[in-house]
Amino acid sequence: MRDCLIVGKTHAGKTLFVLNFAQYLGLDNVDLIFKYPNGLIEKKTYSIAKARRELVGPIPHTTRALQTVSIDLPVGKGVKRCFLTDTSGLIDHIHSDVEVRRAIAQTLGAIREADLILHLVDAAAVGVSDAPTALGEVDYQVAQIAQMRGGYAILANKMDLPGAVSGLAKLKLELPGHRLFPISALYKRGFREVKSYVQHLLC
Repeated sequence: MRDCLIVGKTHAGKTLFVLNFAQYLGLDNVDLIFKYPNGLIEKKTYSIAKARRELVGPIPHTTRALQTVSIDLPVGKGVKRCFLTDTSGLIDHIHSDVEVRRAIAQTLGAIREADLILHLVDAAAVGVSDAPTALGEVDYQVAQIAQMRGGYAILANKMDLPGAVSGLAKLKLELPGHRLFPISALYKRGFREVKSYVQHLLC
């Protein structure tokens, strides 16, 4: 099976996207495989609602492992199964917690192996920021590395929030040539276009 990796900074909405995208594709329950940096592997079954309650939250680095769910995408008269993998949030500095550093290193390693990378960016935060560039250093580096290897798209998330339209315009201006999809992971907006893109790249 092919692997679609979800990356981005903390609070970009990666885990919520994975869960709601799985639900959009017809799953009511998910079998999540947790692969920790120390080599431990766990498998847990959640309803989508329970997974949202337990795995999505306001605390940075709630996700400290690769969290993978298998999804079925329609292809012709059949289906193609692939992996959708959530990752630990990236940051622009070196974290003081060694476990967080290991989780981030695991994410960076997974980027090299993935067949497709979906890079979530908080478009609302970009829109209200007075920073000179739309992306922080780590987001920019991911965009440069991933674009060179192919199989890469940016998901401009949180389009339901104030400032997101301005943020989307900044991203388009700063990242010409990148495939960019405006979405709301919370309300599942833009998911049809993302689904078509994933089908085209992975199937």
